Amino acid sequence: MTVKVKVNGKPVTVRVDPRVTLLDTLREELELTGTKKGCDRGQCGACTVHVDGRRVLSCLTLVATVDEREVTTIEGLARGDVLHPMQQAFIERDGLQCGFCTPGQIMSAVGMVQEGPARTDDEIRERMSGNICRCSCYPFIVDAIRDAQKVMR
Repeated sequence: MTVKVKVNGKPVTVRVDPRVTLLDTLREELELTGTKKGCDRGQCGACTVHVDGRRVLSCLTLVATVDEREVTTIEGLARGDVLHPMQQAFIERDGLQCGFCTPGQIMSAVGMVQEGPARTDDEIRERMSGNICRCSCYPFIVDAIRDAQKVMR
């Protein structure tokens, strides 16, 4: 089938098998490899992207369901050389170690703040619970989100 989608602000048309996931299409067809394939079962959050401004797990989203919609990946957050406030906060707070989960963590965090800022660190942890960091950078991730949401308001 043919899928027309806006990816990171640019119109894209791809011809795909309708059973293919958004994750595989982003990585293999569109060569946007920032979105990571972790568990491929919706349990780790490494593949989080935004569809029409809402965070979704791209490994569980069929590409056919995003026809005529807007997808934002980690590659689409920065504006030229200016990082998104969440990306900048992750760097400043050292919210990464190996970096594998970082794109999904950042995309989920941006979506979380857009849904409404968290009032406490415990609320940040609860709302980010679907994103796993095997390096255990959680305290720094919470710090980064807390800092970035002040700027994003």
